[in-house]
Amino acid sequence: MTDVTDTLQLTVQHPRPGLAIAVVAGDVDTRTADTLRREASEVIEQGCPHLVLDLSQVGFWDSAGLSALIGLWHAAQAVGGALRLAAVPDRLMRMLVLTGVDAVLPVHATAAEAVTAMTTDQSTSADMQGSTTRVATDGGAGEPAGGEYMAGDGAQTPSSNPS
Repeated sequence: MTDVTDTLQLTVQHPRPGLAIAVVAGDVDTRTADTLRREASEVIEQGCPHLVLDLSQVGFWDSAGLSALIGLWHAAQAVGGALRLAAVPDRLMRMLVLTGVDAVLPVHATAAEAVTAMTTDQSTSADMQGSTTRVATDGGAGEPAGGEYMAGDGAQTPSSNPS
C-alpha cells in the first residue's frame, strides 16, 4: 500500500526567459492538487508561459492531480504558452492514456528532453538565466523558511529571483 502524505514541494528553475521547469516532489492528490495548480499557475502568470513539470520525484498521483494538469495546460494556453511533462509516473501515464490527455499534453522521458523540444518549438534565442525558487507546501501548515515558503490558504507570494 502506498503511504500518501500531505507534503508537496515545487522547486522552480528558470533556465531561460519565458521558460520554467518545476520539479514536483511528493504526492499529488485531493489534498495537494489545488496547491500544485495554484503555485504552477503563478509561475505561468509571472512571465513563464512555457512550463515543464518534472515529475521524477512524485510518489503518488490521483485524478485530482490529473484535473490540476488540465487546468495548468489551459492556463499556459491562455497566455500563448505550453505545458510539457517529464518523467511521468506509471500511474499518471495510464490516466493520461485512458483519458486521451496524452494526445494534447506532451510527455518526455526527462526534463532536459522536454526543454529541448519546447525550445525547438519556440523561436526564442534568449540567454540562460539559471535562477531557482523553492516552494514548499505541507497542506497549509508551517512557517516560511529561508528561500522557501509554506503555501496554504492565504499563502505568501515568494519574492521573485531577478537575474
